[in-house]
Amino acid sequence: MTDFTEAPYLLADPSRCGHVTLLGAGPGDPELLTLKGAKALQRASLLLYDALVSEEVLALAPPTAERLYVGKQASRHALPQEQIIELMLRLARSGRSLVRLKGGDGYIFGRGGEEALALAEAGVPFDVIPGLSAAQGAGASAGIPLTHRDHAGALVFATGHLRADRQAVDLDWEALARPRQTLVIYMGVGTLPIICRELVAHGLAADTPAAIVERATMPDERCLTGTVTTLPILAALQKVRTPALIVIGSVVGLRPLLAQRRREVRELQACA
Repeated sequence: MTDFTEAPYLLADPSRCGHVTLLGAGPGDPELLTLKGAKALQRASLLLYDALVSEEVLALAPPTAERLYVGKQASRHALPQEQIIELMLRLARSGRSLVRLKGGDGYIFGRGGEEALALAEAGVPFDVIPGLSAAQGAGASAGIPLTHRDHAGALVFATGHLRADRQAVDLDWEALARPRQTLVIYMGVGTLPIICRELVAHGLAADTPAAIVERATMPDERCLTGTVTTLPILAALQKVRTPALIVIGSVVGLRPLLAQRRREVRELQACA
């Protein structure tokens, strides 16, 4: 692993503070990166990027741009979050401007809020460029509208991380089990059985439609559908891996028709 304390990336004019751009890279497909995000990458001289950022997105930066990988994957961290923030601050204080590149949108379970707060408290100038969220990308790509007048009047995002003691997922289960809403769980592959069990135990109907979308918007995307009772079994049998999102609610029942029509359109376009 790179020894960031000895790296040459700190060599710059310390008389002025660098500028940090917190940039959301979108859900995976490089064509879903925003125009503003693409322009920021094309001007970048230094990137700090995460595991979910594709090579195609990184390639938009100039060949001369320095790239530092600081990704985190299921307990395998190139750098802990605290050290990522420390590195970002040291680089900016040394005069280096940089782009902090994250998958999806950094303000939705991307710890972008923590990084923005650290920059603000340190007096480091920064801006935030939002990205299309993983939930938006997964819903559109898999054929699952996250809201629908006849199915869901509310949309809830939650994280499936275990508590620090690794014994439970610390969530408001009664609120998450309410009817007529769509629930999207980030980072919940490893805790899917716990999530589904707790939702049913707190009142969600056992036959509520549920889906898990793996590598949303990418060529190898997979979507498995079932119910909150059967989804953990399906995911285990199919060996679902991260990154994947869990979507729970009656909107999942709209997928068969929407996904079929989308496939037909793609086939027609391919033949044209």
